[in-house]
This record gives sequence, C-alpha cells and structure tokens, in this order.
Amino acid sequence: MIRTMRPLALAALAAFALSAQAQGGPTDPQIAHIVVTANQIDIDAGKLAKSKSKNKEVDKFAQQMITDHGAVNKQAVALAKKLKVKPEDNDTSKSLMKGAHEETAKLKKLKGKEFDKEYVDHEVAYHQAVLDAIDKTLVPSAKNAELKGLIEKVRPAIQAHLDHAKHLQADLGK
Repeated sequence: MIRTMRPLALAALAAFALSAQAQGGPTDPQIAHIVVTANQIDIDAGKLAKSKSKNKEVDKFAQQMITDHGAVNKQAVALAKKLKVKPEDNDTSKSLMKGAHEETAKLKKLKGKEFDKEYVDHEVAYHQAVLDAIDKTLVPSAKNAELKGLIEKVRPAIQAHLDHAKHLQADLGK
C-alpha cells in the first residue's frame, strides 16, 4: 500500500489540472515543458535506483524507466524543435521539480528494502498522477495535433509502467 502518496508531486499535478481547467488549459509550450520535466524526473529517479538498489527486479524496472522516458524526451525535444516551440517553464513544471528534489533527498537516506519500497511506491503514485494529468489536462489542452499525438502515443507505455510498478510493489510487500 502506498504510504504517503508523495504529496508535492501529486498535489502539483492535481492543482495543475484544476487550475488549467479553470483557465482553459496550459499552452502547448507549457505542455511541452511539463512532458520533458515529468520524463526527466523519472529518468533521474531510475538512475538513483540503479545506483542504490540490490534487488534485481527493481534494478530492471529502473533501467526500463531510464530507457523509455529517455526515448520519450528525445521525441518531445525533436518535436518541439520541428514545430519551433520553445518549452516554457511554468508553475507545474517548477512544482514537479521541487517535489522530485524532495523525494530524491528522502530516497538518498534509505537503503536496502526500505529504499526499494519507497522508490517503487513513488513510481506507482507518480505514474498514476501522470496518467491523470494526460487524460484530464494535457491531451484535452494540447492544440497542436502532433504534440497531442505524441502524448497519446506514449500513454500506453505510462500505463504499462504503472502496471509493472504495481506488480513490483506487491512482490516487495510479500
């Protein structure tokens, strides 16, 4: 069971979804920055997990996060260049980074099974929050068809990551 649901990262995504709906949604440059930021956060967490975890399954999952989210970021950056869209920093991406820095500091203090459990719990909560943001805000707000298409294209991978993380979470809980 998820202990704390990572309040800052989840609150940032939830607040973003609500404020974006009230304001008519984020702009495409803001969406591009949120996508890149969210992926980079998971890449960085995966790198930390690879350096700290001794669990083979956690290590494999972390490598998958690095590989998959790295590929999405390459696609997002290439698309932004093609469309001549400069990703725009915004309150959501700043809040996501703040939450990521706090989670990283927490993870760095943990070892062994405690680390693995916290990392995987975070991955479950984070991927669920990202899916919610994709469904409720990012896709509905994206004006550019290619940007919207990229987000829709990666959604099944985010769902697969969530499912994998939940399976891992259940195994770690045994």
